[in-house]
Amino acid sequence: MFAALKRYADFQGRSRRSEFWLFYLFVTAATIICMIIDIGIGLFDHTAGIGLLSGVFSLAVVAPSIAVGVRRLHDIDRSGWWLLLLIIPVIGSIWLLILWCQKGANGSNKFGEDPLADQT
Repeated sequence: MFAALKRYADFQGRSRRSEFWLFYLFVTAATIICMIIDIGIGLFDHTAGIGLLSGVFSLAVVAPSIAVGVRRLHDIDRSGWWLLLLIIPVIGSIWLLILWCQKGANGSNKFGEDPLADQT
């Protein structure tokens, strides 16, 4: 999770599945906490479905989310342009989720060294 935040604007290299999913777990938990705080202090707009704190947090994690998504795609030897699948309603999101769940390519690829290579 912290590796993804440290590399928040790094679109080069590769990210392991654990780095990717821990980052999204953190983002999801933090968003829920921000929404609870927004509701508690009256900053949540029910018609818009978002509050001030959760909205600011969501904007703050846009770049790191894109960066870790691109690096995850690099790990399975795919271009970051595959993120554009999100434009396709439902099917694109499901397809991208399947890609993100795949095991990374063994050894180095055109996007960098295997992030699991240093582990034994």
